[in-house]
Amino acid sequence: MRAWSTLAGTLVATGMLAGCAGNQTQGGGNPADPWEGFNRGVFAFNDTIDRYALKPVAQGYDYVTPTPVQQGVGNFFGNLGDIGNSFNSLLQWKLTHAGTSTARFLINSTLGLGGLLDPASRMGINRHEEDFGQTLAQWGVGQGPYLVLPFLGPSTVRATAGLPVDWYTDPVTYIEDDGTRWGLRALDLVDTRAGYLDQEKLIHGDRYSFIRDTYLQRRQYLLNDGKAGKDPFAEGDFDFDDSDFESSRSDTQ
Repeated sequence: MRAWSTLAGTLVATGMLAGCAGNQTQGGGNPADPWEGFNRGVFAFNDTIDRYALKPVAQGYDYVTPTPVQQGVGNFFGNLGDIGNSFNSLLQWKLTHAGTSTARFLINSTLGLGGLLDPASRMGINRHEEDFGQTLAQWGVGQGPYLVLPFLGPSTVRATAGLPVDWYTDPVTYIEDDGTRWGLRALDLVDTRAGYLDQEKLIHGDRYSFIRDTYLQRRQYLLNDGKAGKDPFAEGDFDFDDSDFESSRSDTQ
């Protein structure tokens, strides 16, 4: 995952990627979310910014930008993200994943015209998303409570602790020209948000609870490397110590 979580993730990104999970929690009482009052306030702040600023821009971008161009933009930033994926895979001793991410970056940067195309995926070399929050989990750091960050959206205490490292493993951080650097970040943000305009309609029930639960399930999915694990929402028995919330391989988020 890229170092800076997008505001789109605040609303729908992680939830839609995880899919519409059944048995969503409606309202409070979730042991993973003891700071729900604070989190709901921040969520409302982020949601307002999205509704009146980010979403309209994303809708305009989606309207005027051809689909192949949007795909190229997404491929470009995904290719840069493979650098961080490789770095964190090495720190987790996932040597195969590190090699795969490195191969993806090299192939897409050359044959893929600087990452605008994704020939690596067509060759069966699939992306393995890793960030420093996942690396901390591999090192045994506990998840901590769910946390909604201003502008950045859904997180946990552990995932938040990993953000500075993610930031400094993002190649965009090292672009010296401020206009170019922030322009690329803005483009990434808008393109990401535009990608979820249609899927946003799938959100149902309490918006806050839906996004919280699907975010946590998405993180669990990443920790399991895409393998099916224990569903804490079906079981109804997860807690902060990770023993109930994590999969059979005992990894934490």
